[in-house]
Amino acid sequence: MVLAQGVDQFQAPLTDGAVRLSMRQRHSLGFYIGRRAAVGVVTVFATSVLIYVAIIALPGNVVEAVLGRSATAKQTADIERQLSGGLPLWERYFKFLGNLLTGHLGNSTAALVQGNKVPVSDTVIPALEHSAVLALITLIIFVPIMIALGLLAGLKPGSPRDSAITTGALAVGALPEFFIGTVLIAVFFDQFNLLPPVSVISQGASVLSSPKGLVLPVATLLLTSVGFGSRLLRASVAEIVSQDYVTMARINGYSERAIILKYVLPNALAPTVQIVAQQLQYLIGGIIVVESVFSFPGIGNDLVRAISSQDTQQILVIATILAAVYIFINLVADVICVFLDPKVRTSFA
Repeated sequence: MVLAQGVDQFQAPLTDGAVRLSMRQRHSLGFYIGRRAAVGVVTVFATSVLIYVAIIALPGNVVEAVLGRSATAKQTADIERQLSGGLPLWERYFKFLGNLLTGHLGNSTAALVQGNKVPVSDTVIPALEHSAVLALITLIIFVPIMIALGLLAGLKPGSPRDSAITTGALAVGALPEFFIGTVLIAVFFDQFNLLPPVSVISQGASVLSSPKGLVLPVATLLLTSVGFGSRLLRASVAEIVSQDYVTMARINGYSERAIILKYVLPNALAPTVQIVAQQLQYLIGGIIVVESVFSFPGIGNDLVRAISSQDTQQILVIATILAAVYIFINLVADVICVFLDPKVRTSFA
């Protein structure tokens, strides 16, 4: 009985989710969330400015990229004047930002050079939806695998099981996405002809209409992310099981299952949220490479095509949206962790 009380005494500050917040604490929490949201908005604004200036300042010319060397100097100057509207850079930026905030993504610059009017939303919105489905499927499979590997390795640090999982995760996680994707294509298409090497989706159709085309991109993203995520979770679990309250629980005769459910998992919730957020942020970058390898019609592949044709409007829209999503994920993860970790939550006193 004494040992059991000792376990509860060690554990209470860490996993007591029933902590009642005073009015002062609620105000402090609200202030923290508001401050983080304000910082997020300012960061998105600053990032969008940097993206705009960097893309406008990039070497090259969309007119020459589309029309080739046949474009005369006068033709190039006339089209550039038409595209800029004769406005200075700062006015063009705020016009772009205002349109973006109101949902007007503008028209493709490359198409305008050719005399056509193609709304950027016609390609960007479907591409975003396809990439969101790819990322969601990857995340749904990633979370249980990461938790299982992180627990198996972290519950017994230094054991052969821990060494095997950590070494394997490190080896696979060190491989670049394009290499893993190429190997998977060589095995599952060239050797066994089981899965398509590219993701072909009919225009207007759901990405789920071709499930085979999702397998290799999802597998590539999983292999590159599970290793990193499981190692991070393993470190958190190993730190948790080294605490006094876990030692007391084992001395008191608690089963390994009870220790995991009562002590390890509740304390690993906040680190798990941070790891999942990091992987979502990784997917924003990693998905560009993977979509290019498998010709997946997502936002990453769309961005690569826009860069190759120097379609500045499309590059600006995609880059700004991806940056905003990246910052938003970080903000949401920070707020969730405040509510999941009583030690942090009760510090707002």
